[in-house]
This record gives sequence, C-alpha cells and structure tokens, in this order.
Amino acid sequence: MPVLPGAEPYRHEGGEVAVLLCHGFTGSPRSMRPWAEFLAERGLTVSLPLLPGHGTRWQDMAVTGWQDWYAEVDREFRALSAQHRQVFVCGLSMGGALTLRLAARHGDAVSGIAVVNPANKVHGPAAHALPVARHLVRSTGGLANDIAKEGVDEVAYDRVPLHAAHSLRNFLRLVDGELPQVTQPMLLLHSPQDHVVPPADSARILSRVSSTDIREVLLEQSYHVATLDHDAERIFEESHAFIGRLAPSVGEKGSTTGG
Repeated sequence: MPVLPGAEPYRHEGGEVAVLLCHGFTGSPRSMRPWAEFLAERGLTVSLPLLPGHGTRWQDMAVTGWQDWYAEVDREFRALSAQHRQVFVCGLSMGGALTLRLAARHGDAVSGIAVVNPANKVHGPAAHALPVARHLVRSTGGLANDIAKEGVDEVAYDRVPLHAAHSLRNFLRLVDGELPQVTQPMLLLHSPQDHVVPPADSARILSRVSSTDIREVLLEQSYHVATLDHDAERIFEESHAFIGRLAPSVGEKGSTTGG
C-alpha cells in the first residue's frame, strides 16, 4: 500500500548528536514532522521513522503488534548509535512508551529522553474486553486529531484495529514494569486537557522512573497531539534546550536528506 501524503518518514543528516523521534498509535510521522524539522534546522541529525502498519490504511496495522513497532525504533536507535556520539529519543503518546522502553533497555547509550503526553495504559471499560472483543470485532472508532488548534490534521487512522489495540495494552503493561530501569535525564511535557491519554499516565511515569534529572512542563493550550497544537513551539524549544544542556556540541551543521 502507498504511504498516505504527509505520513512519510523523515531523515536529516546533521552533526554528531542525533535525535530519534517516535510517533504514536494509529498516527504517522506527520504528528512529529515540524518538531523533526525544527531540530534539523539547528544542526542535529534527526530520524523520524514510520512504524510498521501505520501511514497506509488501518487494515495494514491489524496484522502488526508492539513487537513490530518496537523493533523498528530499536533498529533505528542502534543505527544512530553506531554513527553518532550521542543519541536522544523523543516520543508522543505510544511513541513516549517506545521511548521509555528504549531508555530502559539501552541504558547510558540513550543520552536523554523527551516525552509528550506519554501513554501508560489503555483506559476505559472496553480495555478489559479486548482479549475477547478482538476476535469478534475488527475495529472501532479512531482517536485521531485531538488538537485544540483549528484546521490541523495529524494524518492518522479513523479506525482502531482491535488486535493492535490489544497488543498496545500488553506493551504498555510491559513498559510500566520496566520504568524503574529508566535512569536518563527526562523532559516530560503533558496537556492537562488531553482526551486520549489522561494526566494520570504522566503522573505514574514520573513516580516510577529512577531518573533524578527531570523537568516537567504543562502544555496548557493544547490537547493530545500537542506537537501540532498551540504549544508546539514550546515543545520544540524546550527539547532543544534540554538536548543542548546535555550535549554542548549541538549546532554542528550537516546536509539534508529525506522526504
């Protein structure tokens, strides 16, 4: 299946400090593209992959699971680590959970993490029905475009495949158990008005990680997809300052590649 316009992966070859960005469940790189370009313009090497099953049609996602999504970001992280002195990881929603697992598994190889409205569990009474419901119903209504700003499209599916949702539920449970292994400096930005991931998820993550260098930022003007919302510039600037504090060499220029 062809990739939806705007959902293409993005890559920029910059300096010796690299950033891996992870998009969310049923979403696409579109939700992270302005953030990626902001960092690229400031000399960083940036990788924003398209997760398997995403960015085409929801039926393609129905045959993928968390192992596929995590394998993609893990592979990309290893490739960046082999070529760059420092690697930072950033994520939105499920991408935040992917980021946290990379941090838990790779230790000091991850120089720092920045997560926006990170997911910690699948909420609602329907979550408990997923193990059975996924065999009876293929999909349910989507979660796309929880954005306060008018006229913005994150290029996400309008349906959620229940097999994938069940896999996400299992993945978030796994990541929750690994949170004490997260020790890296962390920037956590979250929206008090989020209709997809409640603030309680951020609070639990903050209470369970072992990181001691933590900055928490409230995104008062944005909903879930804050990276495309009114607080987007603040996210970009906060993350750049966070990386710059931990990687003083940030700013070396490179050349641009990618769509």
